[in-house]
Amino acid sequence: MDPTALSFDPRAGWPDILGARVWGDGVNFALFSDHAERVELCLFDADGKREIKRLDMPRQEGGIWFGHLPGAKAGLAYGYRVHGPFAPEEGHRFNPAKLLLDPYAMAMRGYLQWDDALFGYPVGGSDLSQDTRDSAPFMPKAVVADPVFEWDRDAILRLPWSETVIYEAHVKGLTMRHPGVVQADRGTFRALASPPIIDHLLKLGVTTIELLPIHAIVQDRHLVDQGLSNYWGYNSIGFFAPNRTYLATEDVREVRAAVKRFHEAGIEVILDVVYNHTAEGNELGPTLSFRGIDNRSYYLLSQESPRHGFDTTGTGNTLNMAHPMVLRLVMDSLRYWVEAVHVDGFRFDLASTLGREPDGFEREGAFFNAIRQDPVLSGVKLIAEPWDVGEGGYQVGGFPWPFREWNDKFRDDTRAFWRRDPGMVPKIADRLMGSPLQFDHSHRPATSSINFLAAHDGFTLWDTLSYNDKHNEANGEENRDGHSHNLSDNMGAEGPTDDATIDAARLRRARAMLGSLMVSRGVPMLLAGDEMGQTQGGNNNAYCQDNETAWIDWPGAREDLRDTVAELIAFRHAWRGHLAPAAFPPNAAAPVSDWWHPAGHGMTEADWNDGGLCCVGLRHRLAGQPELLIVANAGDACTFTLPGTGWRHILDTTRDSPRCDDATDGPTDGPMDLPWQSLHAFARADRAEGAETSDGAADGGQTDDDGADAPEEGSDA
Repeated sequence: MDPTALSFDPRAGWPDILGARVWGDGVNFALFSDHAERVELCLFDADGKREIKRLDMPRQEGGIWFGHLPGAKAGLAYGYRVHGPFAPEEGHRFNPAKLLLDPYAMAMRGYLQWDDALFGYPVGGSDLSQDTRDSAPFMPKAVVADPVFEWDRDAILRLPWSETVIYEAHVKGLTMRHPGVVQADRGTFRALASPPIIDHLLKLGVTTIELLPIHAIVQDRHLVDQGLSNYWGYNSIGFFAPNRTYLATEDVREVRAAVKRFHEAGIEVILDVVYNHTAEGNELGPTLSFRGIDNRSYYLLSQESPRHGFDTTGTGNTLNMAHPMVLRLVMDSLRYWVEAVHVDGFRFDLASTLGREPDGFEREGAFFNAIRQDPVLSGVKLIAEPWDVGEGGYQVGGFPWPFREWNDKFRDDTRAFWRRDPGMVPKIADRLMGSPLQFDHSHRPATSSINFLAAHDGFTLWDTLSYNDKHNEANGEENRDGHSHNLSDNMGAEGPTDDATIDAARLRRARAMLGSLMVSRGVPMLLAGDEMGQTQGGNNNAYCQDNETAWIDWPGAREDLRDTVAELIAFRHAWRGHLAPAAFPPNAAAPVSDWWHPAGHGMTEADWNDGGLCCVGLRHRLAGQPELLIVANAGDACTFTLPGTGWRHILDTTRDSPRCDDATDGPTDGPMDLPWQSLHAFARADRAEGAETSDGAADGGQTDDDGADAPEEGSDA
């Protein structure tokens, strides 16, 4: 293929196929720009470094510029130059001197090199002035992708939410330090789907891996200047192409091969996606793609002064999801990852932004309605991060079905309960039941809450037990970045310690917290490394730490904790009928649940209001199944009187192997001595409905989530 010999066929081309797609005897190119006056397709040599030809897009319909290029093939490197008004005060920032990435590019060649020529205005001067230097030498180039991949019989797995255990991980961070991974592959999708990683996930019992953003990103200039990088990847510039650094070669089919290997192991793949903003920043940011293609269409602009963006993300810009072609871009991207790459679902970063309409957040907004009616997307796993930084952005519990939501209330209340904060029993009770106050409405299922103790953003679980304060000095912002609301407790020493007593106390609390995660209703999510005692040295904002601070420390893994987590997940799977019902009570498929005081009677209103109470029991009864009693003791050693007789002790987080069965010693009845900071489970055979019992108070203060003795949420509403 000689790019210099290529020319458009003026009679061919399809405006309904956006991007660059191999079609017939060539490639169809199509780009949306409603306000452009002219669009040039720029072709580059095989290395993507030298521009060798420019072609005017021959046709335009409905704001879509398109044409068919006979003889073009996969592997061709290209970009666009878009002509139109440079009128920043009207929101227009066209500048044909700037080479622009195709928003629909499925692959990229080369890397962005920071230079002032990437900006549409003279850096240091006014953004009302135009910079005419060519940016092409410093830009990555879009590449026509090869669409062929042999999937065999692979398809998305569609595992039920009630069976799901999520593992949040980073492609590079999970693989860089694993001694069993081929060194040349570390940091890539090849390593991610290698046998040592998959075997680890299978041994843990997780069903679903959720990957931090894999879309093509731009490294922040201020980080590069400091010798740092955007490790997390929440800085997208393309919604179809994978981040080039995660590929061992340029071939994007590596991603598909990885997904296929996960599916062969029975593990789902969910992508963390960033559709709320792009890497171009505010009006003082670079012109890399959307800004130069059609700033007024792609971004939300201030109604008072279109020169400035309307920012609800804290990153400088916000995608204009109210525009039908921008909404289409996002929907096309999502469908591409499902249909062409076979991913099983998505976690939406700052999802409240996606639901913003002119009057604020709207759960029936265009984006959510588009998802819900889509025959492809409505059937995959959809998870919202239910907040952004704009007014009214905190929306936990406010998203429509079929979305599930990250539940930071679970994280905060569980940390506070095990830290022995006073008055936390009503809060932990709500979390153990799936946070019904937030999610039991609008026909939402009991799997609506994504429960987690730690996520990529914040302390790891072990750091929650090792540091009272954040230690983000390595981020170069004098420890001003990152939040201070960590609900952590160093348990006697700040950071690592040689004190065996403190280390044992941390291990005990970690096991109890992980136990509470696995016995709570909703869907548990585990942060990669938390099963091994991963520490980031107290850094709770490691977004720029692409190094051993954030990479999983496989050589230093705590096997005692890892084995505990595997047993806790196995326990959840074994008891998922009780712990992971699809519906909230009083649905017939949901267990009947009630609460028990350590003294052996049902919880009363006075008990719920006892700020010093640190221990509570939760009994689940499901027809035809053994009863299950969960007891959480965040305080000192205490006595818990079991309701009735015939119980077997089946879980004790203070043990090296928490799953236990004391049946060989006979049933466990009456008062039970519970160790400090421990979570337990007891089981007994099901009793006939309405049978006489010796359980103390009638029905033990049964709640069904809405009974008279239900825990009060107070300010947590």
